[in-house]
Amino acid sequence: MNFELTEEQQMLQDTMRRFLSERYDTATRNAILDSAQGYSSEIWAQMAELGIVGALFSEDDGGFGGAGFDISTVFEELGRAGVVEPLLDTAILGGGLIARLGNDAQKEMLVEVIAGELQLALAHGEPESRYDLSRVTTRIESQGGKMVLNGRKAVVVNADAASHLVVSARESGEDDDESGISLFLLPADAPGVSMRGYPLFSGGRAAEITLDGVEVDDATRLGAAGEAFDALASQIAAAEVALAAETLGAMETAAALTRDYLMTRKQFGRPIGSFQALQHRMADMMIELEQARSAVILAAGHLEDAAPERDRHISAARNLLGRAGRLVAEDSIQMHGGIAMTQEYELAHIAKRIVMADHRFGDTDTQLERFIALSAA
Repeated sequence: MNFELTEEQQMLQDTMRRFLSERYDTATRNAILDSAQGYSSEIWAQMAELGIVGALFSEDDGGFGGAGFDISTVFEELGRAGVVEPLLDTAILGGGLIARLGNDAQKEMLVEVIAGELQLALAHGEPESRYDLSRVTTRIESQGGKMVLNGRKAVVVNADAASHLVVSARESGEDDDESGISLFLLPADAPGVSMRGYPLFSGGRAAEITLDGVEVDDATRLGAAGEAFDALASQIAAAEVALAAETLGAMETAAALTRDYLMTRKQFGRPIGSFQALQHRMADMMIELEQARSAVILAAGHLEDAAPERDRHISAARNLLGRAGRLVAEDSIQMHGGIAMTQEYELAHIAKRIVMADHRFGDTDTQLERFIALSAA
């Protein structure tokens, strides 16, 4: 397996790093976090113009990438800069599911997504589902000769900015069955859809969604009835690779900020970075960072594998990133002291992103359980 970036991926990485270093500083991010929308329309449009969104889709879907290393390249740079714009939710989850399951009419929306003109959100998680991907209690029911959705969705990231929602619902089977799950592409303002939006601790926004008699039909369905689980699992896997790469990028920034601080802050007339105890902690941090980098590369390289092998590598990477990320975040804060907790300092946001990333799609303990189960199968 070749782990080297292609020439196109290297150009994309260089372009993103230069653009984000010029456009995405701490003050800019704080202004975005304070906004009602939760992201910058201007920066989103500029990223789309640079081809960043297109890099997350295959050529068949109008992009020029979409493979594991394309995803990890993009999201590592997003994590390095602490970007809060919802690329994961619009492109990887919402757009990726349309690309996998959509008919020709539905796939036409991808042109607008890649152009930065359309926002999407995946409404799949529920109040009692936690990290169980197959647990769906939202049901399709017959009312007055029509098919309607009834249920609730929890922590739907980017929902109140999205024009369309990809909504999961159960057509048959028990609440935990993998079979029987369908996906529907619905306008966010469809009758019967209500949501309560709120800011997320690590940036961006999410919403609690109530579905009360929302009408659906074959035109809104994504893919075959009751057979959406495999596509859903595949896109969640891609999202987990993206999140791992984003965490890696954030860890790189945390380590760089800490190293610079240790060489600048002085005690007893010399930089505190010259103290052996802090040198040892910094060395431990860099070792964890390199292990995390290897895990991300391995997970990205196996993203196109069959489900059991793919998921085993991804769970291993997420578990390692969760543990190493917490160490890097906590040690960075401790070696900085009080300044690391101030909103005006870059590390405050970066550390929150690292820690909170561990709680999406499955935390460290959940990933370990998955890895053990997949290894024993």
